[in-house]
Amino acid sequence: MTDTAASQPLLSVSGLRTVFETRAGSVFAVDGVDVNVRRGECLGVVGESGSGKSVTFSSVMGLIKPPGRIAAGEIIFDGRDLRALSPAEMRMVRGGEIAMTLQDALTALNPALTVGAQIAEMIEAHDPGLPRSEPARRRAIRTRAVEMLGLVGIPSPDERLRQYPHEFSGGMRQRIMIAIALASRPRLLIADEPTTALDVTIQAQVLELITELRTELGMSVVLITHDLGVVAEHCDRVMVMYAGQVVEEGPTAEVIADPRHPYTKGLLGSIPRIELRGQKIQPIEGQVPELIDLPPQCRFYSRCALAGADCLKPIEMRRVGPDRQARCIRTRKEVGA
Repeated sequence: MTDTAASQPLLSVSGLRTVFETRAGSVFAVDGVDVNVRRGECLGVVGESGSGKSVTFSSVMGLIKPPGRIAAGEIIFDGRDLRALSPAEMRMVRGGEIAMTLQDALTALNPALTVGAQIAEMIEAHDPGLPRSEPARRRAIRTRAVEMLGLVGIPSPDERLRQYPHEFSGGMRQRIMIAIALASRPRLLIADEPTTALDVTIQAQVLELITELRTELGMSVVLITHDLGVVAEHCDRVMVMYAGQVVEEGPTAEVIADPRHPYTKGLLGSIPRIELRGQKIQPIEGQVPELIDLPPQCRFYSRCALAGADCLKPIEMRRVGPDRQARCIRTRKEVGA
């Protein structure tokens, strides 16, 4: 890899607009999103439900189907325009070079197939180096499947290949999802709410596993979550989304220490913290707006304590530091105080 190639983002998305057609009108679930994922980094994508996090990266994966469509934007992965690929070419990228784990492992896994069969399916679809001889091919696939289960911490992996998803606990199923995603040795892992419905202890184990595997395999990770506390512990950079747009982006430590958008500050204020024991959590009043026929103003306007007449217009992202951007016209003192 040349120095120039190494310095370029692994994934670069610009001007992405993803629309869903409904009886009520066009829903712009993602509206003008730009995002870069650098090589080897973990990017946290955070925001409330309905902010566009999952739809953004489902668009990257080519998973948007009617009534949804990508209306505009460029998606470049390692120098290739993913929107220009044929369906067959995109299938090789999806799962092979970019893998995605979904929120609910129990519904994402096939209940009628053993865990081993589901890992084998991924390996066979994306590994051109498998032996041509059928017996040797089966042995190689089984060996890799056992290796993957062991890699994600499943005990007795050789025996557990023969079991079905319902025979595993929630935390184990999430590990199996990760094993399937990593079976093709992807360069980018998109983890969409990987700890949903897990207890706190298992959440910590799964997140630590992703962090360890990222280092061990040298891959990039996108961690989609609603929890800024998780992002603070595991991500290099954070991208905050609201109502289909990015409202703040930058190095995690800087964004958390000095938020430049009122929504980011609100998310931080809603996190329970030991040092604030005895104090009430400050929720963000109101709801994410419906994404049909939005007025041309800051989308956080109706929920923002700092909103004024100058916010009644479209607000663009602006640079607020060497590696930071925010979609707010308020000053640093007002937003970060």
